[in-house]
Amino acid sequence: MSERPKLQSIKDVMDQLAAAEAAKPAAEEARPAVERQNMPKAGRRARTIARLAAVQALYQMDISGAGSEAVIREFSDHRFDAAIEGEVLAEADEAYFADIVRGVVANQVEIDRAVVRRLAEGWRLERLDATVRAILRAGAWELAHSPDVPLEVVIDEYVELAKAFFDAAEARFVNAALDGIARDVR
Repeated sequence: MSERPKLQSIKDVMDQLAAAEAAKPAAEEARPAVERQNMPKAGRRARTIARLAAVQALYQMDISGAGSEAVIREFSDHRFDAAIEGEVLAEADEAYFADIVRGVVANQVEIDRAVVRRLAEGWRLERLDATVRAILRAGAWELAHSPDVPLEVVIDEYVELAKAFFDAAEARFVNAALDGIARDVR
């Protein structure tokens, strides 16, 4: 897992996520009826953007050592409602974003153990690319601490994020790891 992330603008990532969503009309019908009733399409998009922002925030914290509250405040003050590379993140579910970031930090030991259990023998979490770590941590937190979100939705969203940043091998790895974590925690 040492492949470098594809360099894409936020707009490119958002476009790729939107295209993936549009390409799955049958999958939409397969989602649990409760989610379709309680979460309109705009709400699901807001959650997708929140997940993307959470991965970015966790990556930033991992690389810079910044604290969660400082990064949450930075996103709230400067990134949400502001155009970044032509993309406005105003549609994000900011509360869910903050829940993911705070949740990962508060439960990091538990989350990291869950992720490590799904790595190949001899692999350490530190060997993973920082973006992959952020994706796995955010996904693992949601699987363990957001039982109201169907596990298929969580896994699919983070696999799509992995596809936006990496080639197919990393996306398959994220899929397998999160699927295993889901079995462990749900």
